[in-house]
Amino acid sequence: MGYLNSVENLGQVANPIGSNRNLGSNNVIPSALGVLTLSSGGGGDKGGPARFGQMGVQPMGSMVATFQTYIVYMGDLPKGDFSGAISLHTSMMEQVVGGSKASESLLHSYQRSFHGFVAKMTEEEMKKMSGMEGVVSVFPNEQMIPHTTRSWDFLGLTQQAPRAPAIESDIIVGMLDTGVWPESESFSDEGFGPPPSNWKGICQSPQNFTCNKKIIGARYYRSQGFFYPGEIPSPRDTEGHGTHTASTVAGLEVREASLVGLAAGTASGGVPSARIAVYKICWSNGCSSADILAAFDDAIADGVDIISLSVGGGPQNYFSDSIAIGAFHAMTKGILTSNSAGNSGPTAGTVTNVSPWSLTVAASTIDRRFVTNVELGNSEVFEGVSINTFTLSKILYPLVYGGNVPNKTNPSLGSQSRYCISGSLNSTLVKGKIVLCDQFGTTEQYEAGAIGTIMQGGDYEDVVWSFPLSASYVDSSDGAAISLYINTTSEPMATIDKSITTKDESAPYVVWFSSRGPNPITLDILKPDLTAPGVDILAAWTGATSITGVPGDERFAPFNIISGTSMSCPHASGAAAYVKSLHPTWSPAAIKSALMTTATPTNTTQNTDTTQTALAEFAYGSGQIDPVQAANPGLVYDAGEYDYVKFLCGQGYTTRLLQLVTGSSNTTCSASNNGTVWDLNYPSFSLSGPANVSVTQVFHRTVTNVGSPVSTYTSTVFPPPSMSVDVEPPVMKFTALGQKQTFVLTVSGVATADVMSGFLIWDDGVHQVRSPIVAHSLSCGQIIQCR
Repeated sequence: MGYLNSVENLGQVANPIGSNRNLGSNNVIPSALGVLTLSSGGGGDKGGPARFGQMGVQPMGSMVATFQTYIVYMGDLPKGDFSGAISLHTSMMEQVVGGSKASESLLHSYQRSFHGFVAKMTEEEMKKMSGMEGVVSVFPNEQMIPHTTRSWDFLGLTQQAPRAPAIESDIIVGMLDTGVWPESESFSDEGFGPPPSNWKGICQSPQNFTCNKKIIGARYYRSQGFFYPGEIPSPRDTEGHGTHTASTVAGLEVREASLVGLAAGTASGGVPSARIAVYKICWSNGCSSADILAAFDDAIADGVDIISLSVGGGPQNYFSDSIAIGAFHAMTKGILTSNSAGNSGPTAGTVTNVSPWSLTVAASTIDRRFVTNVELGNSEVFEGVSINTFTLSKILYPLVYGGNVPNKTNPSLGSQSRYCISGSLNSTLVKGKIVLCDQFGTTEQYEAGAIGTIMQGGDYEDVVWSFPLSASYVDSSDGAAISLYINTTSEPMATIDKSITTKDESAPYVVWFSSRGPNPITLDILKPDLTAPGVDILAAWTGATSITGVPGDERFAPFNIISGTSMSCPHASGAAAYVKSLHPTWSPAAIKSALMTTATPTNTTQNTDTTQTALAEFAYGSGQIDPVQAANPGLVYDAGEYDYVKFLCGQGYTTRLLQLVTGSSNTTCSASNNGTVWDLNYPSFSLSGPANVSVTQVFHRTVTNVGSPVSTYTSTVFPPPSMSVDVEPPVMKFTALGQKQTFVLTVSGVATADVMSGFLIWDDGVHQVRSPIVAHSLSCGQIIQCR
């Protein structure tokens, strides 16, 4: 799903990509598609704490060994009236599986924005379906996972920023996520008028779910046809992820918001006057690609303006990536899709959701830290981090080391007690005490009856988590000092303070879990595009689960603090909606360009990969978003459907592969539209090649004047080390708004390091239009795996 304890895979079970209620080791589940890995918080080589309250995933039964769910993609909708979609799809299924099974095998029909259906078939039946007339492609229904008081102020988008309230109120943001908790104060419709006239959606409202003039539409999707225990057939959010992301984008101002007193302030979304349309695609086992496509189909036809999707799986070729396909159809209707980049950092080449027509968002820190001090019986105090809402009232409790209190009734588990893994601790020796563990544990300390826990090692101090008991994480050196105290004291004691907030002067920088480039699908398109706040974000929460999701944790709260690229994505979605409210006619590419060229590079020293290779732009792309500056970018790099078709043809796509993405039989690849990746009108420049070999690459770009009607822009270039960059012409003069000018940028030289970067700025004295220039030698099969 996108948060560090949520769901995060598409086409595999797609999951939210970003929260960190359960950063943890990967969870492997059986599926009709084979073994799926759900990255529930962090991922990458750095690992992370196992999630408290891990989503339960249950086997789907023996049926899936024979039958699998497939998406039958049939491209664009036929011209004219198309009311007979279900009949047509049933007829096609009858020809493949027989008349008696056709209706029960057909699970969903796409018939609003593009054409196709979802059905259960055997592999043999799938192959037969693939050859039928009108079928563009058939691919498996995969599962993916889902990948704020201070954050918007930190970005400069305060309530005092220039706004167009009437237009902002007509902006509709489509949230494809785990649903929403409609009773949250963040979604009150007080003061709102009726929905915008272009709205064509519905409110699917079973199970006591009610829309209003803020949440103007809601749908849910479950293509697999059944629900696991605890799931409810409703757009209602029982996980928390969707409520959190929706309120981050467009939640109303809520005064005195906090998590049990922490991070107190006024919570607000980036565009609090905007409307929300809810599309629940994610459940306890993730988010299926069939449901994601169904939500795209409806959201496009319903009339949304921005689509926010904090969900993803592993990188996939565009023609088999349901998110890329859905986002392409959205782009053709003027809708920008904002995606989370993934939580598999800091390893290189792990970024996902990389289609050039989508916005790919990394996660960075804000200037707030949560400090949780640990005080020992000898009065030594160690600064730790966590989200600790409990108070031990400065009372000292016995302190034990997990390795000294093993569960001897199960030696195989007891031998792992230093790590406090499930079932490893002796509850008799732990109850009422504080336990020191050598890593982030599971719920073992809590279940064993401990009053608190101290965790050491792993260097996770830039991200914090909530636990169902008093807890603090300390770094390795402080952990060693605490261990020494335990080993040299007859009756070691300790207490853990309630968390306090402090200022983080080093922010913003991209956090370690955020997935890194280079782009594993297209090496010479820089991804991620930009970064946004995704660490320790306070936003609305569901009333259906506690802040940790752990059974027995009774802290149900209207707001929660979580982390992940799932949290950064809605910040970018809100920024995009803000820009669109001020420029309603701008294309998705123009909005994306405005966000990228006004972004600010972040702290480069902390943006390395697991091999300590400097990956600054591969961490943050163009930089940290600046929504207010993006509303007045001066120049934009615009692009549309034809440009992306040329790009795909230049990637070696045949007409057949091209139509798998576009869905249109009218799009073909030929010599006339065979563009190169370097000529796609993208707001950044990237080239790859072998190390220590002289290269020359030419980029063609066109910019559109959206600033001052009469203006002169002068280029300033900071080339990558050991390389030269030439811009022709070096000066561009404009005499009208909307006027276009073309320039050529040539990069020459030798790549003497794995990654080298510079930048180009066009400056008219008012606007600084900045684009990164990245040269790298990180080839497929070297340190990244390409598709």
